[in-house]
Amino acid sequence: MERIQIGRILFLGLVGLIFAFVIMPLVVILWASFFSDRILTFPPSGYTVEWFVRAWALQDFANGFVTSLQLGVCATITSQLIGVPAALAIERFPFPGRETVRQILLSPMYVPAIVAGAAVYIYFIQVEILTNIQLASTFTGLLIAHTLVALPWCIRLLCVSLETANATSEEAAASLGANRFQTFYLVTLPSIRSGMIASALFSFIASFSDLEKSLFLVGPGKTTLPIAIVNYLEWNLDPTIAAVASVQILIIAAALLVSNRYVNLGKAF
Repeated sequence: MERIQIGRILFLGLVGLIFAFVIMPLVVILWASFFSDRILTFPPSGYTVEWFVRAWALQDFANGFVTSLQLGVCATITSQLIGVPAALAIERFPFPGRETVRQILLSPMYVPAIVAGAAVYIYFIQVEILTNIQLASTFTGLLIAHTLVALPWCIRLLCVSLETANATSEEAAASLGANRFQTFYLVTLPSIRSGMIASALFSFIASFSDLEKSLFLVGPGKTTLPIAIVNYLEWNLDPTIAAVASVQILIIAAALLVSNRYVNLGKAF
């Protein structure tokens, strides 16, 4: 029994060390965002919130935040419009090649982000050559790319929600004379509403934090928040960047917590 207790203590200690190793960089960033020193030094000589004010006053960060917010919201809406019927077809209507379709829709998740960004850029250039329609360096092109980022997460979470939803109610509604639209609107949609909320939040996170695809596709004078952070780090190293990163961390953390409230994210991965 003593050996079991010692082993349990050692195991919990190891888990605690791993958790601390993962979480401490985030804690340090949040802490450093309040340092009063212009050069990051430990320990700080004092604390201030002026870096948050300065970050918002810088045009690149303000414009990047607004652009990332717009892209995140639009990509979330687009991925929901595509993802809901796609997930419903995959989970409720068996058809030849169903698993192939599932993997194609999830494939952007498996491709390295920088490779996917380069591929999307080259594709847009080819489209422009063939049709004279410009997609690269436009908001529309960015939206298409960010929808590709958000869609796999939307599909994954909605499929999990549909798997756990009780299909018996849908069959009962159909047997009582409800057509497919009525069954979806009155029975299926309420049962997967929590999954839709979680997938929307997670899609927003994926779009809001994307760097690689945006890096290839932003136009002159345009930027997103992750790109603005990278550009600022090239020439500066002060708590302003920690303040910006802290806001981004808090937004993403809040969205993840809300998502996990509606769907157990552990079941989706």
